[in-house]
Amino acid sequence: MNKVILVGRLTRDPEVRYSQGDHATAVARYTVAVDRRFKRDGEPTADFIPCVVFGRSAEFAEKYFRQGMRVSISGRIQTGSYTNKDGVKVYTTEVIVEEQEFAESRAESDASKANQRADVGDGFSNIPDGIDEELPFN
Repeated sequence: MNKVILVGRLTRDPEVRYSQGDHATAVARYTVAVDRRFKRDGEPTADFIPCVVFGRSAEFAEKYFRQGMRVSISGRIQTGSYTNKDGVKVYTTEVIVEEQEFAESRAESDASKANQRADVGDGFSNIPDGIDEELPFN
């Protein structure tokens, strides 16, 4: 059985293209950053898993999925290979998505975005109230 279930955050907005022919099909590609359970040297680590989704699900991803959003996907792993223009054989591994859904509420998503914006700040620390007399300058 070839089945994979992932929960992680999108590293960028999905990229959608359409197949050629009479019945053009949407093909969306996105990468999911999945945190590893164990940390290396105390630092969090993640795996970046490339995903491909087809048809109406691809159109859904294009319309509703955004960078940083937490998603849950299930599908199958597909491997392949090709020879690049330099004659080097390149091996690929990606998840062919069968089901995808939001893994956080809209409120959680909005709060996460607000926290990311707050972390950027203007580069200055706030001075607590009542500390004026402790400053070495006026």
